[in-house]
Amino acid sequence: MTKIITEEIRLHQESPSDVFLFGTPKDRLDFYRREIHYETSLLSNRTNAYLTAQSFLVIAFASSMANLNPRWGELFTLVVPTLMAILGIFSSLHAWPGFRASYVIIDHWHFKQSHLLRSDPVMGEAYDDSPLFNEKESSQQGYRKSLMFSMRTPWLFVIFWALLAGFCIYVQLTNSSP
Repeated sequence: MTKIITEEIRLHQESPSDVFLFGTPKDRLDFYRREIHYETSLLSNRTNAYLTAQSFLVIAFASSMANLNPRWGELFTLVVPTLMAILGIFSSLHAWPGFRASYVIIDHWHFKQSHLLRSDPVMGEAYDDSPLFNEKESSQQGYRKSLMFSMRTPWLFVIFWALLAGFCIYVQLTNSSP
């Protein structure tokens, strides 16, 4: 049986319990701040894990470039470091969506927090009188600048790995014995 939606039935009707979900504007602000803190911690953990993996890959790359075996060293130093650089590029490209997702969620909660602080007269007064809150803390530029390291890191490593792969191939092909 199909149901016809008429103008009388709304897709989202606010019930009295929805209005009091948070209780007070301070409860809502606390909730937004906890969400921001959680997502920022998640982004920080992702960034730390990513940088750790990349640092181990750089060490392995450098070690493989130092191979001096006379029989298979030239082929090894051409193939293995190049494959590691390709792995570095792919891991960077796969890390980017996770970083971007955290950034979008943090941006969303900052928007909600900013809207609350500007729209609710009670929160607005507390916002203006309290030294704990200031415009720099809740402005878009402030938190976005603090997230730029995590947002740029994968792209910087993509460039880094591409340059290392090019260098590796160039060095091995120009120094190969005829």
